[in-house]
Amino acid sequence: MSMAGNLRKVGRLRRVGGLRRVAQLTKRRRRVDLSHPARSPLGSAVVKCVTYRGGVRESGGPDLVEAVRRVRKADEGFVWLGLHEPTELEFADIAELFDLHPLAVEDAVHAHQRPKVERYGRTLFAVLKTVCYVEHATLTSTSEVVDTGEIMVFVGQDFVITVRHGMHGSLGPVRENLEADPEQLGKGPAAVLHAIADSVVDDYLSVIDDVQADIDEVETDVFAENGARADPGRIYQLKRELLQLKRAVTPLARPIQELAGRPFPVVPAEIQAYFRDVSDHLLRASEQIAAFDELLNSILQAHLAQVTVAQNEDMRKITAWAAIVAVPTMGCGIYGMNFDHMPELHWRFGYPLVLTVITAICVVVYRGFKRNGWL
Repeated sequence: MSMAGNLRKVGRLRRVGGLRRVAQLTKRRRRVDLSHPARSPLGSAVVKCVTYRGGVRESGGPDLVEAVRRVRKADEGFVWLGLHEPTELEFADIAELFDLHPLAVEDAVHAHQRPKVERYGRTLFAVLKTVCYVEHATLTSTSEVVDTGEIMVFVGQDFVITVRHGMHGSLGPVRENLEADPEQLGKGPAAVLHAIADSVVDDYLSVIDDVQADIDEVETDVFAENGARADPGRIYQLKRELLQLKRAVTPLARPIQELAGRPFPVVPAEIQAYFRDVSDHLLRASEQIAAFDELLNSILQAHLAQVTVAQNEDMRKITAWAAIVAVPTMGCGIYGMNFDHMPELHWRFGYPLVLTVITAICVVVYRGFKRNGWL
């Protein structure tokens, strides 16, 4: 549809009141994300609606329809609309205004999607998994280490729509960094998509560094003097959390490679070079996660081996003491029998002699076990 046709469609929808709910989004809200202090919540699913022209932010209110009308009339710049966990009702008229595909809209509203990049006409739809490290005083077998969320990005010729799910991964810092670099922001909506992807991948690397600290702690405990007594549940918990991180990072490799090499109408060649840099960072994150997984497997096997060795040592000690105790048991058992005729039974020094012999034999057996490392 041409630009003039889009404007006529917008005007017609406004006359019949079809887009009134878009303007009313700023007046109602289920909950407001305050994860970034520099952001001004608008009290609705709309986090921010800003127009950029030539890489510079234009003044004006959050009236989405008016912002789109100005951009398309001037045929320059783009609108960045940010939303946080919108409902179907809140997103319906926005989808109609920007002619978004119903399947992409459904994914954006309901979330829980695998990282991907899809093309619907001249609109690009990207899904990115966000991660954050959950702070904890002590790692236990039930500690939550990694929390995940999602960012959906619609990219068109004159608009960027970001839909965020989860209470972390605020895009406020991304917006501020882009506004501080007008030259990069002036490259259009694809520059916003790159900045978001770059920020998400940087968060992966940051979380990986924090997870490594937990792995180092577990490794130190396992190889300590009493490592066999370490809780193996912590190792399994780290493996579960690492799997969650892997599910966020690994599937994103192919979409980023497509953005770096596959031609898209809304992604110019000069931006694709930036996506290649993001792909390199993502590869590093994937390799570190794979290395952590192998390390945790080795730690778990080492712990199980330590437990086996400790059990063997306990059994050897028990066996050694049982052998030592068997000597007096044998002597007492013989002399405890009710016989009238036994050697030296009525001898005056028979009792101390038997005790001396038993003690001597026990000492010799004990020293033998001690010398062989059984005790």
